[in-house]
Order: sequence, then C-alpha cells, then structure tokens
Amino acid sequence: MPWNLRFLKIKSPRYIPSETFSTASTPKMPIQISDYLKSAALQSEALTHRSYCNEHPGVTHNERLEFLGDSVLSIIISTRLFKLLPQAQEGELTARRSNLVQTTALAEKSAQLGLDRLLKLSKGEEDSGGRQNPGLLADTFEAVLGAIYLDSGMQVCSDFLSEIFPDTEILSDKVSSKDPKSQLQELSQAAGWGTPLYQTVSASGPDHAKHFVISVSVNGQASAQGEGPSKQKAETQAAQNCLNSLFPNRSV
Repeated sequence: MPWNLRFLKIKSPRYIPSETFSTASTPKMPIQISDYLKSAALQSEALTHRSYCNEHPGVTHNERLEFLGDSVLSIIISTRLFKLLPQAQEGELTARRSNLVQTTALAEKSAQLGLDRLLKLSKGEEDSGGRQNPGLLADTFEAVLGAIYLDSGMQVCSDFLSEIFPDTEILSDKVSSKDPKSQLQELSQAAGWGTPLYQTVSASGPDHAKHFVISVSVNGQASAQGEGPSKQKAETQAAQNCLNSLFPNRSV
C-alpha cells in the first residue's frame, strides 16, 4: 500500500466550504509587478475584479487577461517540468504541475506579491472578504501574468515565473507527484470511505469566463468545496481542501 495510514491523522468527514486565509502574515517577495509589467493600463485591468465594474461603469475587468494568463502559466510550468525532470513520466509531470498551480498555491503567490492589497473590488466584495478569497487571488495572479505576456512577451513571463517558482520549489519533494483528486481517492478508499463524489454546486459567468463551484462528498457526507474557471480546476481545489481537512499530516 503506497500510503501508510498508521501515520496519518484521519478526521471524520465534515463540510468545509471554499477556504479563505489570512494574507497579513504572508511573507512578501522582493520583486515588484512593475518590474515586469510596464503598461499602466494593462496593470489596472489585471487588478480589476468584475465586481468593481458594477460600481464603475466603463471599466474593464480582468477575466479575459485571466483566461490568457492561465494558458501562459501552463505552458511555461509544463516546459520547465519537462526540462528539469527528464526521467519523469507524463503522469508525474501532470500531477506536479497540478499541485504547483492549484488555487491555494497561486493565491499564496498572489499574496506574497502584494496583489491582495492592489485589487480593485466592489464594496460588497471587499466586505465579504474578497481580499482573502483564494479563488479570487489565484485568478488575479493569472490575469497579471496575461498582462505581462501582452506587454512584454513570453520570455519576460518566463523570467517572472522563474522568480515566483524557483527550480528548488519545482523539484521539491513537498510537491506531490500525485494530483489532489488521486490522493483523495486513494486515502478515502484506504480508510474504508469509498470513492469521493463530486457535484456541481453552481456555474456562472459568460462562456469565456465561467466560474464553477464544486462540492466533494466523502463517505456520503459533503466534505469540502472548491471553485475555479473550469470544472476540473474546481474539483481539484475541492479535493485539496478536503485533503487538508481530513488528512492534515499526510506525506506526499
């Protein structure tokens, strides 16, 4: 058995909503967005949440840039994994990429860059904790990357991500070689809880900027939620939230 359950602290399944986290104590990175993104217009757009536009008609939100940045992030991280791990098989490369760019990981990077403080939000979104919303922060990170790509091209994006994700982090043993959904299924079955069940809670937004909320049930109980721009990303985040709750001291 690849997982030694004797050393795992297993909690009974319980519902965990989409997580928020405190950005106040997050260590900041010694780089500035302006070092890589020179266009003030693109920077403003990348930092503008849709909710802000409801109170400021005519302002462009960042969802199109987020769409672009998601693709840029994927190709750059995939290329680095391919070059840094020449012996790794497709499954391991995919799982490592998934763990590196999952919502909580990107949200932490976003906070380290101080993007939480720069976000333009509506009053309602601000009051509801939008600056600590992992999904919103991850989306902003991707939007900023999309803006850098339009402003300066792929090489500058690669340089930027090399600062954000150094080789030591990409190669770290702490980056699981299994994706969160696979980890959750394996641990759930080993605990006698069966296969996790994923269900769509909501799907909103236009076709080019969908937003999904997915719940995952373990042992017949709704255990966690995740959100993201695709069902796959939302399911992955739900699985990660569930892992963090039910198997907090698992090894990778």
